[in-house]
Formats: sequence, structure tokens, C-alpha cells
Amino acid sequence: MAGGSQRIARITLDERTVISRKADIEHERASAIFDLLEENNFAPASGVDGPFHLHLEIQENRIIFEIRTSEDVPLERIPVPLTAFRKIIKDYFLICESYNNAVRTAPLSRIGAIDQGRRALHNEAAELMQARLAEHVGVDFDTARRLFTLVCVLHIRG
Repeated sequence: MAGGSQRIARITLDERTVISRKADIEHERASAIFDLLEENNFAPASGVDGPFHLHLEIQENRIIFEIRTSEDVPLERIPVPLTAFRKIIKDYFLICESYNNAVRTAPLSRIGAIDQGRRALHNEAAELMQARLAEHVGVDFDTARRLFTLVCVLHIRG
């Protein structure tokens, strides 16, 4: 696990609106959470010390980043408008679907090209996540990338 106090030690997702998810989506969620908890940088601009419990939910067209102490005491609630993420989330879902379909039947060269595009879009989303959070909390690129994955998971309804 990452050292230092400016990190996420626990993360939860609002599951109230989720009916069920496919196994590959559950795997992505579990992998993103595992990787995030293994190594992350998360430093609220308010200067409050961690480690933190981060709860994510989507509410009224906003991503809510609820920062709590490791003892689950609420510290900050950061609403981030989803507007800037809508197109990139849609494109990311489409390219992931293409990738998953290609894995079954396409030649390796096609799979590689789709995967390269998927990674580039994911990187673009991470940069957007960093920019949208910058005023409230500092995160490194890999942390932003994994947070974007989790925001995508929250968008899947059933």
C-alpha cells in the first residue's frame, strides 16, 4: 500500500442504483480499486491530512467525491459536473465494446489498434479528471485514470 498520509486508504462506490453488472465490468471495478489502493496520491487543497476514505456517487449530473477520514467522518464533499465527461464516457464505452468484440474474433493487429485507441482515450480522460479536480484535490495521473474507470462503472445501470 502507498505510504504517506495524502492517499486514499479505502474507496466505496454508491451502489444504490446498480441492479447488476457483467463479469468483465466487475473485474474492471475490482482491478481499478485494487490498483488505486496499492498506489495513489490524493491531496485535498484544504490541507486536511489523510489517509482518506473516498466515496464516489453520481447525483444530479455531478460526480460527488465525498472525502472522509479513515474512521468514516465526513470531511469534504466535492461535486464535479459530469458535462465535460459525457462525450468521453460515451466514446470510452463504445471503444471498450469494440475491443471486447474484437478479442473474440479479430486478428491481433486489429485488437492491438483498438486497444491503443482505448488507452489513448483513457489517458485523455485522466487528464480531464486531473484538471477538473485540480482546484479541490491534487491527484497524480494514475490516480486520475483509475478514478475515471470508477466513474464509468458508476454510469452502468444494470
